[in-house]
Amino acid sequence: MSLARAAGSEAVGGARRRPELRRRILIAVAAVPLLFLLAWVLFFARGTSAGPAIAEPGEFLVTLLDAITVAGLFFVVASGFTLIFGLMRTVNMAHGSLFLVAGYLGITVQQTMVGKTRNIEPADVSMAAWFVPLLVGAMVAAVIGIIVQQVLLRWNEGQELRQALITLAVAVILADQMLAWFGGLATRMIWPGAVTHFFEIAGQRYATSRLFMLGVALVVGVSLWLWLGRTRMGMIIRAGVDDRDMVRALGINIVAVFAITFFVGAFLAGVGGVMGASFAGVAPGADGQWLLNSLVVVIVGGLGSLKGAVAGSLLFGLVVSFSPAYLPAAFTFYSIILTFVLLAVVLAVRPYGLFGRPA
Repeated sequence: MSLARAAGSEAVGGARRRPELRRRILIAVAAVPLLFLLAWVLFFARGTSAGPAIAEPGEFLVTLLDAITVAGLFFVVASGFTLIFGLMRTVNMAHGSLFLVAGYLGITVQQTMVGKTRNIEPADVSMAAWFVPLLVGAMVAAVIGIIVQQVLLRWNEGQELRQALITLAVAVILADQMLAWFGGLATRMIWPGAVTHFFEIAGQRYATSRLFMLGVALVVGVSLWLWLGRTRMGMIIRAGVDDRDMVRALGINIVAVFAITFFVGAFLAGVGGVMGASFAGVAPGADGQWLLNSLVVVIVGGLGSLKGAVAGSLLFGLVVSFSPAYLPAAFTFYSIILTFVLLAVVLAVRPYGLFGRPA
């Protein structure tokens, strides 16, 4: 009997060790190309726009700063998606549309405040003429988001396919309306003159507006961390995600709590939209691109994890910035493929993302 018991426990232990062994093998296999890429960037990147980091430290530092600052923008947009999709498990395929609505509205409000519709210079834009459009665009996006959640999504919680189809229809409607109201040409918002300067780093010029964008992202990240981790509302949200029936039994209005969460998530999409309009401009089709960006960040980082959103944004920012700079000149158009390589590598090693867990 003892022999059978020992054999059984050994078999169970072996079964538990096998997935761990497979995971270690996958990590080792993934580490090889990563080490090769690191060596390529540092020493061997000939025939690229940036050159090897050892020979061109200025280009390397600028590319690194580009990666970190654009990661801040990815984080702001994806953090709203993390709240809605990751924490609430609500599929909102109109998240990119909220981004684009806020971007267009921010541009319109800024033009009204400045008194010009074209040839606006940074010197014409005060800090108020940037932050007021930011708040207006984000608030309108949040109001649209909460209407969609209360009218179209509240009654089908847990039905992911139905929610995806409904919000895709909303995204198509919003895209058509934005095309009718704002036209089909690309347009952009102007950074305030107070942050539109350049400084020198290792012989290269760098725009302070990108550091300003990173600063806004840091404020958003710290505020979210404090709200979710240090307030009663944050604890209720996290508890409601794990067991909403128990939260209801305690007398807490979980419907109102989730409505507030959706409002905040849509507001963050709007904040990202105004930042994105200032950073790279907006145009029809940007909604789909930024929805895809948010999906990549959330999948890489893990559903419902703020730390995962930070990690996913940084990794995605590194891939987006370093690929065109350090791929050989004849192959830079393949840089988009490395985004999906990042997804494949992370999901092979961590199926739920870097900081995710089973739903």
